[in-house]
Amino acid sequence: MSLEDVVSRWAIHINEDGKAALGALLADRSTLEDAFARDLHFGTGGLRGKVGIGPNRLNAWTVGKVTQGLADYLDASAAEPSAIIARDSRRGGEAFVRRTAEVLAANGVTAYVFDGVASTPELTFAVRELRCSAGVCVTASHNPAEYNGYKVYDADGCQITTEAARGIQARIDAADVFDGVSRTGYRDAVARGLVREVGHGVRGRYLAEVEAQLEGVDCSGLSVAYTPLNGTGGLYVPTLLTHMGVEAHVVPAQAAPDGGFPTCPRPNPEVPEAMEMVTELARERGCDLALATDPDADRLGVAVPHGGAWRQLTGNEVGELLMDWLLSRAVGRGEDASRLVCATTVVSAPRADDIARAWGCQLRRTLTGFKFVGEQIGLLDAAGEAGRFLFGLEESCGYLKGSYVRDKDGVEALALVCEMAADYAVRGMDLVDALEDLGRRVGFQAGRQVTVPFEGAGGQAAMAALMSGLRACPPASVAGLAVESVTDYAGGAPMPVVNPLPGDAAQALPPTDMLEWRLSGGARVLVRPSGTEPKLKAYCFVRGESEEGAERAAMFLAEGVREVLEGRG
Repeated sequence: MSLEDVVSRWAIHINEDGKAALGALLADRSTLEDAFARDLHFGTGGLRGKVGIGPNRLNAWTVGKVTQGLADYLDASAAEPSAIIARDSRRGGEAFVRRTAEVLAANGVTAYVFDGVASTPELTFAVRELRCSAGVCVTASHNPAEYNGYKVYDADGCQITTEAARGIQARIDAADVFDGVSRTGYRDAVARGLVREVGHGVRGRYLAEVEAQLEGVDCSGLSVAYTPLNGTGGLYVPTLLTHMGVEAHVVPAQAAPDGGFPTCPRPNPEVPEAMEMVTELARERGCDLALATDPDADRLGVAVPHGGAWRQLTGNEVGELLMDWLLSRAVGRGEDASRLVCATTVVSAPRADDIARAWGCQLRRTLTGFKFVGEQIGLLDAAGEAGRFLFGLEESCGYLKGSYVRDKDGVEALALVCEMAADYAVRGMDLVDALEDLGRRVGFQAGRQVTVPFEGAGGQAAMAALMSGLRACPPASVAGLAVESVTDYAGGAPMPVVNPLPGDAAQALPPTDMLEWRLSGGARVLVRPSGTEPKLKAYCFVRGESEEGAERAAMFLAEGVREVLEGRG
């Protein structure tokens, strides 16, 4: 169908609110093309996109179509299918949850719905707690305010695998967005027991599991500033910190759930602007830490005072510190480090390899996305060895200790960082001191990310063309460093494992659209399209003789990578 035909068909079927939104689009041809030229892509993380009208936007009709595909998949794969649905504070979330429940119920899938907003970690816990066939979390995580999303989880509480995503996508493709979606009234579905609301009992059991993972460090002398960035974290973190004896100060303007994110349009704790208000509050109150969770509370941002100034730690730095600290605690208790398993991704924390070697534990590197870390927990669980899993980390501020959930958990990570900071404080160290000590013990490294956006109707094609060009003709050098080897993950690759045990089966990484360049001097660069946004991402890592030297080298390498990518684009 032509663009005009697609727009005309939508104009016939949508309601009055939708028609008003469509009328506003008609005045802007480029935005109209972006909204109508293609369907939203359903990947291994589900959907993510701007809220609005059209097949390339998140709205009641696209959510209905995707849910029809999910329902058809569950009906074919489960005897008595059920799914639990959660949402964070983003705009449109409540309506999208209701539409999801209505479509599931009409297709014979029992739908459990949280009473109000809930975090992604609680959702993944609840999938297993209620023994559901699947979970859906309506969230765009840390993306800007105009976005929302639809993350799908399997019965293990882990985000769906590539194979499951393909199976669901095939059924989505077979469903017409208007004529192919079955739906029943929400109130009628509740009356018939097809939609069931979930109360706060699950939340209490989830928090109990979080507290069971803590190390028992005395935190009564610790003072922190915290912000949930107008997301769901405020439902969990203050209660948890009170139980731990931590003096907590919450940013007032960012305390209540608000999908408009009025003081922080980009509620991503990775970026400095998202940490500004909480760091200012921490400075005013003389706190030991400034902490932030993103809207669905699966990511954690950390800033610490050091040398008279506040420093925001990177996701890799926090993950490396936690991994090293948790291993030290485990070994101190007499645990056999060689039996413990940590996991991270191929684009995260190269120094994690050195930490694993220093302590003698096993480290597995998965593909990008915490669901692959969750998959490793599931494999250990299936073998009756879930207790071997100690810690998972990823560069985008995601962390998990234990196996009670199968996705990253910013609530638990926040509590662990508090314990770690309190433990180091007893030794007269802050977390920056701890990083310096880690560098002296296992080596100094630094990393930078480079992003190149590909917006608009032709963005995906342009990004694919750039990746093809890099495959056909990789650079001979980057920032003056020779490219010594190239790994193309499109055909799959062996899973990198540090300290494998003799009885552990070798694993292979599934094919993915990613390139890795190993450079002279131990540097490396990984390039891949984002799985959630229209942009190309490059991860740059270098070694150095000191923290400052590594940081300078990483900055220089990132500039060189940007020149390569933008010169090819």
